[in-house]
Amino acid sequence: MRSPPSLPPLLSLRAFEAAARRLSFSQAAQELFVTQGAVSHHIQRLESDLGVALFERRTRAVALTPAGQAYYAQVHAAFELLRLGTGQIRAAAPARAALTVGLLASFATRWLAPRLPAFAAAHPGIDLQLRPDIALADVAAGEVDMAIRYGRGAWPGVRAQLLMPERLSVVCAPALVAGAGRPRQPQDLLRHPLLASHARQPFEWDAWARRFGVDLRQAQTVHLHDYNIVVEAALAGQGLCMGRHRLIAPQLAAGTLVEALPGTVLEDPRIGWWLVMPPGAPGEPARALRAWLADTVAREAAAATHQSGSCV
Repeated sequence: MRSPPSLPPLLSLRAFEAAARRLSFSQAAQELFVTQGAVSHHIQRLESDLGVALFERRTRAVALTPAGQAYYAQVHAAFELLRLGTGQIRAAAPARAALTVGLLASFATRWLAPRLPAFAAAHPGIDLQLRPDIALADVAAGEVDMAIRYGRGAWPGVRAQLLMPERLSVVCAPALVAGAGRPRQPQDLLRHPLLASHARQPFEWDAWARRFGVDLRQAQTVHLHDYNIVVEAALAGQGLCMGRHRLIAPQLAAGTLVEALPGTVLEDPRIGWWLVMPPGAPGEPARALRAWLADTVAREAAAATHQSGSCV
């Protein structure tokens, strides 16, 4: 059986088809996002491969030779068939749904991002668009489809559902509380700067101080832009930060952050991470993300309980 004749390079055919259709090397270059020289090179290569001249080069224009005109009719028909088939496939593909989620950058990078591949695998038809910002997106006004917020759930004009409560304790780099300088009581923590992230309504340090009887009026507080920066500053030994255990679990496990005063953990069921949605029934993408998040949190909590029980 005789093998079919080999085809010229596809790039050369594309360059020829575009140049012949437009009768312009420069316009073909613009269409293909290449240089005019690249188009000329591909056409010269095609002419050499075929052994015929396809264009007449004139001073300010080009024209097809008889051989070029005949070849163009066939090549153009082939590309039109490819375009038609591609359009039909794209039209038949299921529509993808976009879901925009507002959230803090710290939650996005430290908790959500490592788990996103599982969501993408479970819901390949949803394009999840994260919008990390310290300024809270207006969920009720439709700036985002839903949000994940940190706080106590008291936001007007929206529906808030607790995703997971947070555990709070003062943490720092191990060297900061080593040796003779180790704090003995909560008030001793005020020997060091307190690192705090920007918040529209700060509450973490105040809530912890009320729980453990600490007077913060003489505290040196360093206000930083974002909780990610707060954690990095704490890791560098620049002060104490309020550790959100959901976000800093890897650092606590590795010992790069430690509790400055063990036993002073604040667990308030109102403080945590909340799913925030506009009034009314959520769309299917929002329901899918809500269910996936709730399932992920439940499975991880069950795994942690099983692991702690196995260690007893």
